[in-house]
Amino acid sequence: MKAVQTGIECLYAEPPAYLAGKRLGLLANPASVDSRFRHSRRLIDHRFPGQLTALFSPQHGFFAEKQDNMILSADRVDPVLNIPIFSLYGETRQPTSSMLDLIDTLIIDLQDVGTRVYTFIYTMALCMQAAARQGKQVVVLDRPNPIGGTMVEGNLVQADLRSFVGMYPIPMRHGLTIGELAHLFNTVFGIGCNLEIVKMRGWKRHWYFSETGLPWIPPSPNLPTTEAAAVYPGQVIWEATNVSEGRGTTQPFEIFGAPFIAPEEIEQTVGNQYLTGIHLRPIAFEPTSNKWRESLCYGFQLHVLDRHQYRPYISSLAILKAVHHLYRERLAWKPPPYEFEYEKCPFDLIAGDWSVRETIERNGSLHALELDWERDLKRFDEMRKAVFLYR
Repeated sequence: MKAVQTGIECLYAEPPAYLAGKRLGLLANPASVDSRFRHSRRLIDHRFPGQLTALFSPQHGFFAEKQDNMILSADRVDPVLNIPIFSLYGETRQPTSSMLDLIDTLIIDLQDVGTRVYTFIYTMALCMQAAARQGKQVVVLDRPNPIGGTMVEGNLVQADLRSFVGMYPIPMRHGLTIGELAHLFNTVFGIGCNLEIVKMRGWKRHWYFSETGLPWIPPSPNLPTTEAAAVYPGQVIWEATNVSEGRGTTQPFEIFGAPFIAPEEIEQTVGNQYLTGIHLRPIAFEPTSNKWRESLCYGFQLHVLDRHQYRPYISSLAILKAVHHLYRERLAWKPPPYEFEYEKCPFDLIAGDWSVRETIERNGSLHALELDWERDLKRFDEMRKAVFLYR
C-alpha cells in the first residue's frame, strides 16, 4: 500500500510561496512525523533554512513526556535546533504576544484522534484566536482522522459546559480531519484568522488509520495503538469516575475495571443492544500507577470486531450505566478539577450535556437520550460537509 501523503510531506515537496522569508513557528509533538519517521521540525528547518524561530507544545509536552491530565509542562530549549519551545499546557494555554512576536506564521502539525474531548484541537483553536488578534498567519498541516471521516456520534456540547475539552458545539465523534476542524472553527465558529490548510494526498474519508500506510506514533502517552484510539471516544468517560481506564497498564482505554466490579454481572446487565461490533472479554489487572495502583481490578478488554457497526460513545455509556446500576454505592464520580475547570463535575464536562449523568443516575433510557440528540447531530452533520476537504 502506498502511504497517504500528509500535510507536512506535501509542504516539504512543494513549499508554498507565501512562506518565503517568513519567520516560522511550529506547534508539534512526537507524532508530527512523515511516513519515513522524520520529524516536522527537521523537515521545516531543512526546507526553510534559518526561518524556524520557535516551537510550541500541546498537552503532554513537546516530547509527550507528561503522562496524565493536569500535569503541566515548562518552556524549554530544543536540543536539536537550539530554539525556544513554548509550552501551551503550562502557565498559559494560549500563545502570548511575546511568543508570537518571534514569528510571522504559526505552522500546526498535530495528530488528532477524532474525539471532541481531545485537547489538541482546542490548543489549535486558541492559537488561531491569538493569531487573529495579532495579525499572524496560521498554516495547518492536515493529517488523517484515525477513526475515519464518515461517522458522527453523540451530543453537542451545551453552552454552560464549554471547557478545554469542549470549546465548541461538536459531538463526541466529529468525523473531521484536524484541517477540516480548523476550517470549521475559523468560518462557522467565527475565529476569522488568516488560515491556510495544506491538504493530504490520497486519503479516503472512510479509512481508519491502519488503511493509510502511515506509521502510528502515539499522539499522547496513553494512546499507544490504533486500537486504543478506536475505543477512546467512549472509554474516555471512565476518566471521570473511580473506575480505572487502564492508565498504569500497557493497554490504556482498551481495558477498564475496578476491584468492586464482577464482570459476569455486567455481562448479564448491559445486554447486547449497545455492544454491536465489539466483544467484551473479562479480565483482571493491576495498574502500576494512577487509580487502584497495585490493586487487583476486574473488568474487560474491548475487542473491536466490526468498526463500522461499533459506536464507541453509546457503548461505553451503556457499560457505565450497568456499573452504576449494580454498584451505586461504590462507583464514584471524579471531583473537580479537570482540565482547568475547578467547579463543574468532570463527567459533565466530558459528556458536554447535564442530562447524560442524570440519565445514568436514574437508570433512564439511553435510547431516549439518543433521540434527544438526533436533531442537533443531523444539523452538525450537514454543517461539517460544508468544510470537507476530501469528498
